[in-house]
Amino acid sequence: MTKQARPLAYGLLALPLAFAALPVYVHVPPLYAAQGLSLATLGAVLFATRIGDVLLDPLLGALADRVPRARMAALALVPLAAGYVALFHPPAAGALAWLIGALLLCYGGLAAANIAYLSLAAPAQDAALLNRLAGAREGLGLIGVLLAAALPSVLAADLAQGLARMAWLLPVLLLLTAPLSLRAVAPAPPCAAPLWPGLRAVWGARALRRLLLVGLLNGVAGALPATLFLFFVADVLQAARWSGALLLAYFLAGALGLPLWLRLAARWGRVRAWRAAMLLAFCGFAGAAALGPGQVLAFAALCLLSGLALGADLALPASLVAGLGVRLGQPGACSGLWQCLVKLNLAVAAGLGLPLLALLGYTPGAGGGRLPLALAYGLLPVCLKAGAWWLLGRWRHELEEQA
Repeated sequence: MTKQARPLAYGLLALPLAFAALPVYVHVPPLYAAQGLSLATLGAVLFATRIGDVLLDPLLGALADRVPRARMAALALVPLAAGYVALFHPPAAGALAWLIGALLLCYGGLAAANIAYLSLAAPAQDAALLNRLAGAREGLGLIGVLLAAALPSVLAADLAQGLARMAWLLPVLLLLTAPLSLRAVAPAPPCAAPLWPGLRAVWGARALRRLLLVGLLNGVAGALPATLFLFFVADVLQAARWSGALLLAYFLAGALGLPLWLRLAARWGRVRAWRAAMLLAFCGFAGAAALGPGQVLAFAALCLLSGLALGADLALPASLVAGLGVRLGQPGACSGLWQCLVKLNLAVAAGLGLPLLALLGYTPGAGGGRLPLALAYGLLPVCLKAGAWWLLGRWRHELEEQA
């Protein structure tokens, strides 16, 4: 396989993996709220299952360093596909138990597949190739996100029915892409370090710990609006019928902006380019907090602005983590810790954002709720991103040198 073709082939599996991930944290809360589960219950379930999933990630990462990664990824796709189909076909009774079981299958399968897949890039030794692999992976992942955002409304007028139909596409996409992606990168030799000493050595890398802290603040800032997006569009903008188109605009902007951030990273360095993207995100989130009913076009413009920043959030920190993994000789463990962080971000957003809205008196579809939604959707993410932006600037030289 040519050097030019390898990143594209490697990136193919990211499409169905991202296709699976988006609906789980965007569509599951309103879907199961319609089944009669309260926001507080949904928040608790999403938080608890995510935390259990998060605790496994470092061990899955260490495992990926010590077994054939392609085989590990392939085996993990089976529970992922089964759990995903089940998740979007809730029964008339027993929705809570069904939700917990389906989430455990989805989260476990997606975790093992993602970590093994990310660490497949380990043989790449230079930053330029790591950037190309990350760019192909995240670009095709965004295409998967676009499909997941658009297809429910295309497949059926009713969201629940559209999600149920869309769920059956995931097994097909996995079968089409996995054989190509899992053969696209030459296998790396297994790590010889014992499990626990190896994990301690990875955690002892100060640059990685600092990158994880920045990723926590920045990731929660992005996960809060994602979790609350459908509620915001329905009850603040009062334009639920436009939710699919607005999600599409957001992720399309992210996909189109990805090549720009990769070029800027090559010219400025990854950290400076990432900080520039954060400034765009500030404008998008802060502007959304000032909107009201009917302001769909203004919100669409803000979706494009914050979506443009998304491409940098996806590719640049992943490239930094991959570089650290190569230096430490344990790319699976580094990927596991990063995936742990990504899931923790989503867990914190669901576990704090939804109960906070309930505490402030917000009820989906009941009218009102503009102030608590504006706070949770717009202003809180701006504060968190400001902290990440400041820390990233403070540690820029160390992160660039170490990665």
